[in-house]
Amino acid sequence: MKDKSGRVIYVGKSRALKNRVSQYFAPNTSHGIKTDRMTSSVFDFDVILTSSETEALNLENRLIKLHSPKYNIKLKDDRNYPYIRITLCDDYPVMSVVRKRSDDNAKYFGPYSSTGAAYTILSAVRKAFGIPSCKRSFPRDIGKIRPCLNMQIGQCSGVCTGKVSQKEYKEAYSDAAVLLSGSYSSAVSELKKKMEYASDNLMFEAAALYRDRIAELKRLWEKQRVIASTDTEQDVFAFYKDETCPVLTILYIRSGMLLDSESIAFSPEQIADEDSLTSLLFDIYVKRAFTPKEILLGFDIGSENLDLLTSLLSESAGYKVRIRTPERGDAKALCKMALDNARQYSSEYKLRSEKSDATLVRIAQLLGLEVVPERIEAYDISNFGNENITAGKIACVHGKFEKSAYRMFKITSTGGQNDYGAMREAVSRRLAHSEDIYPDLILLDGGKAHVSVIRQLLDELHVEIPVFGMVKDEHHKTRALVGTDEEIQIIHEHAVFVLIHTIQEEVHRYTISGMQRAKRKTLKTSVLEKIPGVGPAKAKLLLARFRTVSAVKNASVNELASVKGISLRDAENITKWAAEAAEKQP
Repeated sequence: MKDKSGRVIYVGKSRALKNRVSQYFAPNTSHGIKTDRMTSSVFDFDVILTSSETEALNLENRLIKLHSPKYNIKLKDDRNYPYIRITLCDDYPVMSVVRKRSDDNAKYFGPYSSTGAAYTILSAVRKAFGIPSCKRSFPRDIGKIRPCLNMQIGQCSGVCTGKVSQKEYKEAYSDAAVLLSGSYSSAVSELKKKMEYASDNLMFEAAALYRDRIAELKRLWEKQRVIASTDTEQDVFAFYKDETCPVLTILYIRSGMLLDSESIAFSPEQIADEDSLTSLLFDIYVKRAFTPKEILLGFDIGSENLDLLTSLLSESAGYKVRIRTPERGDAKALCKMALDNARQYSSEYKLRSEKSDATLVRIAQLLGLEVVPERIEAYDISNFGNENITAGKIACVHGKFEKSAYRMFKITSTGGQNDYGAMREAVSRRLAHSEDIYPDLILLDGGKAHVSVIRQLLDELHVEIPVFGMVKDEHHKTRALVGTDEEIQIIHEHAVFVLIHTIQEEVHRYTISGMQRAKRKTLKTSVLEKIPGVGPAKAKLLLARFRTVSAVKNASVNELASVKGISLRDAENITKWAAEAAEKQP
């Protein structure tokens, strides 16, 4: 469905399309405020015929991603859900967070609602079992590198010292896998056996280490909640209907344990009917690339949609997936728990939104803006001398940072330190992307001169966007907002000050990090380029293989020569250079 401008505002599917569309426009029929608002905006239709309902659902999913229609409910991004991956088949396993399950004989645990949740669990598990968190490669780096602080404080077994056998190393990962699969009692039991063995054999330091790891496991497990039998693996969905802030909540239950939860808030304008919710569920599992054998729904999506979704998910998973809406018992209680969480999230989300809206309204009043600045973009410049001049752009939408809209610009036009020219290039390049949504307000980390340069640029481009600078006091703290002439004090406007200060700190952090990454890359490459026979191209090949200069130094001649593009003579020159560098160290 399209509006007068030709913009797609809604995408839908139906087995009987004529009946479905006719229902929207039948006289004396009301489908609710959202649907009535949508139908009143429809000016034209496009129709695509498909050969099956499965094809229709896939096409609907793709079109929603392509057009981002105003009235369709949709996920915020296209990233896959994170998993914890352990390569147990390797002689020296590795544990990491990944966004995709692969058929590679590794063990995968999850999915988790966010990378933050996955890394929190990963960190706790590493501490509990003494698993290294560094980027060293074993057995290559054993005995070659000085142990780090983590070993000294008991958070790592210190495999790099050579005092940990391959068997002990693999056992730690096996125990971690047992825990991540939900078998807490088995993991603790194994650690207790090792503690008792160490104690009986007068290995008191080792016994104390196992004791501390058992305590760490207990702290980790106390944060989880066991709510079903140990063989239960389910996703539980609930949808809280609210005119201003509808919310979908998911409970992830693995091995009977409430492993994680996720709540997704939708716009008041988005239509959440049976078909839309079916499409959303399908999209969730497309992104996750993993489906449990049972899914509980606390809401009805209709028998046809239920059959279609069951068939699709079973086909993609490779095993029978059961989807049901329970009426009683423990399963019904789980759906109610999810609904309670959705209701609470909706209430908290609305409260936060009201505060953000009030702050944005106040900013509009202080700056004399014609519209409330729902989308704010901020820019900052960072450099290292005349090199690695970078400009960072961040976006703040409805008072929240939208990291998918962050951008880093490598400045090329100034030929040296010129903050004004760099700022002009960055904003000019950003506005050149006409398909992007323009901001309601541009903030610059700078003063009146910066504002004057960018306002002149906007005049030349015939673009009307308010521009202000964020100035700091002598203590390098946010003080006020400035135009070309005026200065607006915000120090006594607490909510406004907090938001502007947060934006200024975030754009500064993001820009500095980009400059530092670029500089580190240059420094690494330039050091290797000092080696006879190694130029920029070979330096990049070495870093692509070994990742760090330190790893290049510790590599053997054969390992270096195995890199495509590195000759035996090059490898010998590198090892000679590494040996000379080691001799110079105190």
